[in-house]
Amino acid sequence: MINVGVCGYGYWGPIVTRNFIANPDFEVVAIADPRADCQAKIRQLGKPIRIYDDGRALIQDANIDAVAIVTPISTHYELAAHALRKGKHVLVEKPLSVTVAEAQDLVALAQRSDLTLLVDHVYVFHEVVRRLKELKESGALGVVSYYDSLRVNLGLFQPDMSVLWDLAPHDFSIMDYIFEEQPYVVEATGYCHVNMHLPDIVYITAHYASRMIAHLNLSWMSPVKARRIAVGGSKQMVVWDDLNYDERLKVYNSGIDFRPNDKKSTIIPGYRIGDIYSPRVPAQEPLALLVEHFATVIRTKEASPVDGRAGLRVVKLLEQAQTALAATFDMLDQPASSRVRG
Repeated sequence: MINVGVCGYGYWGPIVTRNFIANPDFEVVAIADPRADCQAKIRQLGKPIRIYDDGRALIQDANIDAVAIVTPISTHYELAAHALRKGKHVLVEKPLSVTVAEAQDLVALAQRSDLTLLVDHVYVFHEVVRRLKELKESGALGVVSYYDSLRVNLGLFQPDMSVLWDLAPHDFSIMDYIFEEQPYVVEATGYCHVNMHLPDIVYITAHYASRMIAHLNLSWMSPVKARRIAVGGSKQMVVWDDLNYDERLKVYNSGIDFRPNDKKSTIIPGYRIGDIYSPRVPAQEPLALLVEHFATVIRTKEASPVDGRAGLRVVKLLEQAQTALAATFDMLDQPASSRVRG
C-alpha cells in the first residue's frame, strides 16, 4: 500500500482524491488546504485523513510515501522540490511549473533521488488519444498535415493564470504524446477582456519540421463549451468531439493525393472521399488510469509518457507561446505585456 497525501482541495483536488481513494494501491492518509470550507468537505469524507493547513507541513509527514500537488501553479515548483528532497514520489497538476528552469530542476531532482515525478497530463490516458496514437504509428493516417483544436467555454476565469497556461497544456501534451516532435516555431496572439493582466482568448500556431501545422483556439469567452480536435492525414482524417458522448471519435477514410512540386502549378491535388466510421470508445475515466499508472511507475520504474521530461517539454512550449504572446501585447501597448502568465 502506498500512503499518499494530497496538497490542495479546491476544484481538482476532490476529483484527484476520489480517484486515489478508489485505487486499491493507495491509501489517502492526509490532505492539506488552509481554507475552512475545504477542510469541512474533507471531514465529510468520513475517513481517518489527517488535515494540514499547509502543504509543506504535509510533506514533512514521515508516514507519507507519495504526494499529489493540486495547488496554484505558482506553488508547484516549491512543493514538488520540497517533496522530492524529502524522498516522496510526486504527481503534479499540469503544468509542471511556471518556468523552464524550474521544470529542469525538478527533473534533475527526481533523477538524482531515483524518485517518480509525473505530471497530470490526463488526456494522454484518454482512450481517444490512445487510438489517435495507434492510427499515427500504424501509418493509417498517412502524412499528417494539420492538428486543429477548439478548446473554448464561458467562464472559469482563473485568478492566477491566463487561458494559455490553463488550457494549452492539454493540447501540447496530446501533440507531444502522439507526434513525438517539437515545433520549431510557436506563434501566439491573445486579448484580455475581463482581467487586463490575464488573456482570456489566445490563438496559437505551431510549425513542425515534418510540415505539420497545429492551430489552437483557446477561450474563456465562448457562449458554448466545445472540446473538438481535428487531425488531417493524407490517408485518413479524424475528428474528436469530446462532448459528443455517442460518437466521440469519427474516422474519415478521406484524403488528398499531393502532386510533385513540378506539377503543382498545372495539376490540382487528387481528392479521395471514402466511408466514415465511429469506433466505440470505452467509458473509462482517464484520471483513474493515470492514478493506476502512478502506482505502477513507483513500483516498477517503467518509462512514462507523462514523466517530468514530458512536463518539461510542455513548459518549453508554454514559454515559447508566452514570449510570442508578450510581443503581441507590446505591439498593442497594453499594460498586460509583462504579466500575461499570471
